[in-house]
Amino acid sequence: MVKEGVLENPKVEAIFGIHINAQTEVGKIKYRPEGTMAAVDGLRITVKGRQSHGAYPWLGVDPIVVSSQIILGLQTIVSRQLELTKEAAVITVGSLHGGVRSNIIPEEVAMEGTIRSLDGAMQTIIHERIKRTAVNIAESAGATAEVEITRGYPVTYNNPALTERMVPSLYKAAGQENVSLTKAVTGAEDFSFFQEKVPGVFVFVGGMPKGKDVAETAAHHTPDFFIDESGMKIGVKTYCLLALDYLEMKK
Repeated sequence: MVKEGVLENPKVEAIFGIHINAQTEVGKIKYRPEGTMAAVDGLRITVKGRQSHGAYPWLGVDPIVVSSQIILGLQTIVSRQLELTKEAAVITVGSLHGGVRSNIIPEEVAMEGTIRSLDGAMQTIIHERIKRTAVNIAESAGATAEVEITRGYPVTYNNPALTERMVPSLYKAAGQENVSLTKAVTGAEDFSFFQEKVPGVFVFVGGMPKGKDVAETAAHHTPDFFIDESGMKIGVKTYCLLALDYLEMKK
């Protein structure tokens, strides 16, 4: 949409977005200036060894063992190599594929995962460290590792000045006592592509039934995910007030 000029004709000055949240009680709004949701990058690592019979592993190079070492090594990037007091980061391997028989060491293993970061400089460091870790661990075992990192969504960044101007609109939508600051989350949002081009504000509206325990509420993107749709009324009200109040400021 951005490439096709949706922000150019007519010219967009500001943009507002809302995400319903199953861990926030109905009637409440949460927001955060600056980095709110993480940048997301795709990760694929292909480890190539040498096939052999499982009874004679010394005759081959086991890419399954090497892959397990790489996965553990990747976790030390976040826990030991990043300045975590600055921003959060996540490296998750979500799939691992290799082998077809219980007694055969395969030739190749492929793993795929996701990288989350809230700071551009840290994002670059993470990419460099992933490549270094995977390649060197594989080499130490006589295998090879090919690392592919695909950039996805950028950081969902709320323009600080615009956010400050629009907070009163959030108060009008839900009541000041129901509006609060939130911490950044490592989920990602393609709304961030709009925010790269124009100042934007992205907020969270509650969808958790009143009285529900947050600790017992199913997370987004899980089979048990549930929201109280009455929370969407606050969402509609918030959209209207953000738009109308912004236009009133422009007079």
